[in-house]
Amino acid sequence: MASVNVSLQVVPKVPEEKTYPVVDKVIEFIQKSGVKYKVGPMETTMEGELDVLLEIVKKAQEICVREGASRVMSVVKIDYKPEGVTMEEKIYKYKDC
Repeated sequence: MASVNVSLQVVPKVPEEKTYPVVDKVIEFIQKSGVKYKVGPMETTMEGELDVLLEIVKKAQEICVREGASRVMSVVKIDYKPEGVTMEEKIYKYKDC
């Protein structure tokens, strides 16, 4: 299957001082997954096979709950085209910004 991009923003319902530590756990999981990713200030974008990335999205919800969230709101964006899409093709001209 061709590569797709999936962006994930998790918003765990925890006390404010615990928000970043919970999000850090999700990012750590993404890092260990082996997929290509870029962390941004509002979301993390991943590149890979859609099924793999959607499984990461699912596990991210579970991580938030395991870390104490009573609820998790997530925003997921998918960029898909049959021949594949990469993060590089979208941002290469902005690397020096």
